[in-house]
Amino acid sequence: MTAGKGKTFYIHTFGCQMNQADSAIITAVLQQEGYTVAESEESAGIILLNTCAVRENAVDRIENYLQRIQGMKKRDKRLVIGLAGCIPQYQREETLTLSPAIDFLAGPDSYRTLPALIEQARGGAKPTSLEFNVAETYEGIDPVRLGLISAIVPVMRGCNNRCAYCVVPFTRGRERSHPFRSVISEVQQVVAAGYREITLIGQNVNSYHDPEAGMNFAALLDAVSREAPQTRVRFTTSHPKDISAELVRIIADRPNICNHIHLPVQSGSTVVLGRMNRGHTIEEYREKIALIRSIIPGVTLSTDIIAGFCGEREEDHQASLELLSSVRFDSAYMFFYSTRPGTLAARTLVDDVVEEEKKRRLQEIIDLQNSISADLFQQAIGSVVEVLAETESRRSTGQLMGRTVGNRAVVFDRESHQPGDLVRVLITAATSATLTGRPEHR
Repeated sequence: MTAGKGKTFYIHTFGCQMNQADSAIITAVLQQEGYTVAESEESAGIILLNTCAVRENAVDRIENYLQRIQGMKKRDKRLVIGLAGCIPQYQREETLTLSPAIDFLAGPDSYRTLPALIEQARGGAKPTSLEFNVAETYEGIDPVRLGLISAIVPVMRGCNNRCAYCVVPFTRGRERSHPFRSVISEVQQVVAAGYREITLIGQNVNSYHDPEAGMNFAALLDAVSREAPQTRVRFTTSHPKDISAELVRIIADRPNICNHIHLPVQSGSTVVLGRMNRGHTIEEYREKIALIRSIIPGVTLSTDIIAGFCGEREEDHQASLELLSSVRFDSAYMFFYSTRPGTLAARTLVDDVVEEEKKRRLQEIIDLQNSISADLFQQAIGSVVEVLAETESRRSTGQLMGRTVGNRAVVFDRESHQPGDLVRVLITAATSATLTGRPEHR
């Protein structure tokens, strides 16, 4: 290890936007203690894997990654490798057996202890810090973000819902909302730094509640949009039971709040939803969709759906297909069910849909949703949309990629535009996932 390399670190982030936000917190914690970010794994003295445990294949990805970097550990005995985030919290000490390369474990509530864990690991210990802290919101830590276009601002951590398939209560603990004043302060910093878009996030963001300020999520969203009037504002993820008319009206009334809502449904069958412990029927879900569409003109919707949950019959699967056909979501995250140890489903239900059948049902869901998305995107051809340019297109430096307020991906001719620009784009072509166009010339 070269001189000074021991105080450099590299974070590999797996999973969701909350993990991305946590990596920004981890970076701030370590930099406060004199550590610096390495340009690559090879130049780092510490490698941190910030992990996700929501899906079974996420654990497989971590194991594959650990096998790859185990060789680096053999070549450099002083290299410190830590596993942070949801997987060590979920699987706890048994995680250390995933690979001999792992030196320490840190759960989502213990990032303030990372400097101490690193020093203990360098001393030959295999420390773990996996305690839940219901008071921890990382208030007072200014996250170190990358770029200057889109900023993620967490407003709550944890989840009180007990969906039968979900590990989040085991990995993130109970809900705790960030203080209203803390969220507004972070938004002010983001605006001052020049970010063009803010996404408020939480495991169940619209259950936000700050009793001290008397603020629910609708009031918080309204306050954030007024604090950042020239900045796009988004939020994710919502639970159907917490969608209120008050919240929907604020989205409609505030011009800088994006008219896209991600509203996971998981199944089109009330019977399956009950087995999933979702807390609503499919009729109630449809009522929320009708409420949203009646108040927000041009709203786009996306969802999550699981194929082959415990006890799912063919008629339940057909109900999911019918829901997709009638609601016509812009997009969906689609998976087949896999048992997660410790969850309510693993403890009380039988995973009785064979994998071949799960895959068949999932493919039918994917094919239908792709057809719906393609049709909706084709309807956009000829329209002019406002796009926030985010990056260069992966295929050509002569094109940029960005998103509409409805969260549709758009690739367009670059001309003189740069990432961060708001561009009016004439849509000329579409696939099931992407719109293509050119800047409008007035």
